[in-house]
Amino acid sequence: MHGYYGPGPPGSASFLDTRVISPSRSRQASAWLRPILTLLLAYGAARLCVWWQTPIPWMIGPLVVTALVSVLGAPTASWTPLRNAGQWVIGAALGLYFTPEVGALVAGLWWAIALGIVWALALGLGFGVWLRRVHAQHLPGLSAAQLFGTTYFAGAIGGASEMTLIAERHGARTDLVAAAHSLRVLLVTLSIPFAMQAWGVSGLDLATPGAREVQVPGLGWLALLSLAGALGMRKFGRANPWFMGALLATMALTLSGVVLSALPGWLTAAAQLVIGVSLGVRFTPAFVHTAPRWLASVALASGVMMVLCAAFAWLLARFTGLHPATLILGTSPGGIAEMAITAKVLQLGVPVVTAFQVCRLVAVLVLAEPVFRWWSARRRVR
Repeated sequence: MHGYYGPGPPGSASFLDTRVISPSRSRQASAWLRPILTLLLAYGAARLCVWWQTPIPWMIGPLVVTALVSVLGAPTASWTPLRNAGQWVIGAALGLYFTPEVGALVAGLWWAIALGIVWALALGLGFGVWLRRVHAQHLPGLSAAQLFGTTYFAGAIGGASEMTLIAERHGARTDLVAAAHSLRVLLVTLSIPFAMQAWGVSGLDLATPGAREVQVPGLGWLALLSLAGALGMRKFGRANPWFMGALLATMALTLSGVVLSALPGWLTAAAQLVIGVSLGVRFTPAFVHTAPRWLASVALASGVMMVLCAAFAWLLARFTGLHPATLILGTSPGGIAEMAITAKVLQLGVPVVTAFQVCRLVAVLVLAEPVFRWWSARRRVR
């Protein structure tokens, strides 16, 4: 096993798919059984969380139980098509909130969204600099350039898969980059909903989906058009295509005043479940043992970033008139799907949170690599 002080396995992309089932025919029965048992376990945990009245029970229950048993060595598995379907459903569900009135409201917040992007970029840069200073003496197997790339992309507040792939192109330790993103998203996903519940904020969202009732013919058209959006994004190689494609397609329909159908509650609950499972299965025993010092520093920094983002959100709330809870979700260093789900379930400004998170994701994906090259060139000059 490659330890913390040595280089990662050659060609290792990330921890993100360490438990995705193998397509090998010889293991077909096991490949089907593992995700089915994982889903059954996740369903039981979700029902228990519903009974306990925890926040976001259909995502947090599966996430916690799957992460726990995965760390203990249980052969859990996440089936990629189900994860993609879950992101597709959530993207479509969020797009239904963008009525023409809501679209005008979000457009008027362009300056706040721009500030949120600048904040996220600065926060990620600061996180990366801190990681480099803390771990410079503990990663002797890395060159200065590799250390810089590893800490820079680990600190960026962007998509985990995308940041890991970019980091791989620049010779960084992709296992450490993926570990940082996975742990950060896990901690934010678990912390913020419980903080909101303790705060007693929910039901603040004045915006409701354009479609409020399930209409069978309309639901079929909604599924078809949102699927076309997802497949189109996938064909062009865009980031997070199943979520972003479905979101943009449904958003375009709703902004145009087209009302087709709402989504069944059981379908969005199932989508939350598979997203929780896909995040939980990343936390294998190898994940925990590979870099304990690295993980500890990421956990500490994630907590600090949540506090800083909350302070930034409170300040932004004073100038926008929005509730701080909405802006905390919009500016938090969590995953876009997880934060949008939290906003949807707790009714905390779904369109605003989605707009902040989507714009930040796009900006970070576009700017992360150019900024890295510029910064690397400056370091070489000095």
